[in-house]
Formats: sequence, C-alpha cells, structure tokens
Amino acid sequence: MLQNVNLWAGKNAYAKIKDSGLKPDDVKVVAGAAGGPKWLILANLDRALFGQWFTNRNNPLFLVGASIGSWRFAAASQKDPIAAVDRLQEAYINQTYETKPTPADVSGEADKILNHMLDGDGKSAVLSHPCFRLNIMSVRSKGLTGQDKKTHLIPGLILAAMGNTVSRRLLKLFFERALFHDTRDLPPFYDMNEFPIHRITLTPDNLKPALMASGAIPLVMSGITDIDGAPAGIYRDGGVIDYHLDIPFLNDNSGIVLYPHFTDRIIPGWLDKKLPWRKPNMDHMDNVLLLTPSREFLDSLPHQKIPDRNDFYKFKGRDAERIAYWNTAVDSGKKMADEFMGCVANGRIKDHIQKIEEMQNI
Repeated sequence: MLQNVNLWAGKNAYAKIKDSGLKPDDVKVVAGAAGGPKWLILANLDRALFGQWFTNRNNPLFLVGASIGSWRFAAASQKDPIAAVDRLQEAYINQTYETKPTPADVSGEADKILNHMLDGDGKSAVLSHPCFRLNIMSVRSKGLTGQDKKTHLIPGLILAAMGNTVSRRLLKLFFERALFHDTRDLPPFYDMNEFPIHRITLTPDNLKPALMASGAIPLVMSGITDIDGAPAGIYRDGGVIDYHLDIPFLNDNSGIVLYPHFTDRIIPGWLDKKLPWRKPNMDHMDNVLLLTPSREFLDSLPHQKIPDRNDFYKFKGRDAERIAYWNTAVDSGKKMADEFMGCVANGRIKDHIQKIEEMQNI
C-alpha cells in the first residue's frame, strides 16, 4: 500500500485503471472541493499536475470547483501555473486579522488574494488557455438568504438548514446553482438539473467577481452583486449546494474524473457537514478517481490534522505560529504529490486503487 495517499475509484474508473493504468489524456474532468485552508495539502499536487503532467495534452480538460477549488483552478489555468499557485499559496497563508474580522474585512482580504494570484494578465490567460476550461460553481441566493443583513440572512440560513435536514432538494427554496463556464467548450456536466441553475459565460469582466462569489461564505464574507452577464441577485459560496461536488461529472463513460481531495468523506453540501447520513449519489462517482490523504500522512502533520478555518481562532494573536504550521502542511503535501505521480508513472497505480464503495465514509 501507499504510505501517504489512498486512491479510491468508482466502478468505471476502477475497471479502466486496472486494465491500462492512468495517462493524462484519460482524464476529462478535474474536480476541486470547497474547504478553505484544507487545500494547502494539495498545493504541491496542483503544481505537479498542472505544471507538468497535463502540459502536453491537446484535448479540453474541464476544471470544476467551488470556493477554493475554483481559486486553485484559476491559478492552474494561467500561463505559468506553478508561479500562480505560488502566488495563491503565499497570499492565502499570509492573510492576517488584527481583530475579529467583519464580512467586509474577510472580503477585502479575499480581494487582495485574488489580485495577487491573477497578477497582470491572469484573467485573459485563464480564458485563453490552450486546453484547460475553467468552470466555477456559485449559488444565487433567494428570499431571506438574498440579503446580507444578519437579521434576514441568519433566519434564512436556519430555515435552509432545517429544510436540508429533511431533504437536500429543499435547498432550491433558498438557493439556485450558478455555473460560470468557459464558452469555448461546454462542460460534460452542463446539463445538470438537480437544482435550478443559471449558466453564465465567463469573460475577463466577470471572472474575478465569479471567483469572489464562489468563495463568499455566508456570514463570513459579503455576498457578491452586479456580476456582469449574471441575473440580478446576491451570489455566494458554491459550497452551499456543491461543497464536495456531488454532480453528474460526465454525460458518458468516456473518461476519468480526477478528484484530489483532502478527506475520505464526500459531503454533498455545506449544510450537510453535521449530517453523517447524507451521502453522495453513487452514480456520480462511477468515473471518479478520488485521491485522499492517508491516516499515516495526517498523523505526520503538526496537530495531526490538515489546516482549517478554525486555525484563525486557535492561533489568534499568534499568526507566526499558524503561518509556520500551514507552511509545514504545504511542504508535507509534496509527499502525497510525489507518491501519486510516482505510481502513475511506473504503472503501479493498478495495484493501489481501491473500490470507492469500500471507502469507510462514503
């Protein structure tokens, strides 16, 4: 077994990889979950995948992410993806807050992070990449959740959480999906219809607002309005509906969905985090290759866990300690990247994949 990563494959992906291993052109979609600082253990894998492994492909590669997942892929889609990941990592890790931040404070930091990551011609580079096609998941808020005033938003979120406990589909009373997509090639998940959806063409003018909206955690950040080309309304974190992207990734069985993840649980929506019975649609996992950190990897990290948003509170007033811890987690993530890329290169991935239905938390 591998030491630092676990590889879980849906039934179609499992059969294909067992038969012929994994090559860059086998991958049709790369998925990226919401999760804030958790992405840091994947930063070195992003460098390896987008800065090296995928560089010689010709066919479109559809990148779909919510929140930080979309930010990662916006970095990956620039002319020098390794440098862009460097900028995203640097700005993200070094954000600090002197006092308890307001939503405007956090939004201001997010704006700085994206400006640094998109440095110069980043917006046009993302939308002219030879083969990468960026897709950003957000939500358009409705009713009480369609306002930033806490007197409206908090009751709206409580009602949404109550409805979601009964049925995930009741989220449509409070939120609609928003898919911001590269118009050059429609993604294979374009026709997903489990929730009301707005499909919006990405342009240099709305790319950054779409990224801001995709990461705008309710109550933590301000909602985003007046997005060019999008229906009027307040747009928020795509993770509200698509926290870990339980979507029909492919419209056929023609490829692999590569999903580098930071946990061995796929949580459909943000409000499902405390609902252990809420599982993904297993039909959506048929073509997925899920890469997750092993228990041994997690135990090797400081505090035996990956970074998360609670670290801002845990290390309040001790930013230097948090920053050191987060940088250590990034460095440790290279072990995951090296191990995965190594087993792909030598063909031993066939010996290491496991069936996704055997994953304990699925």
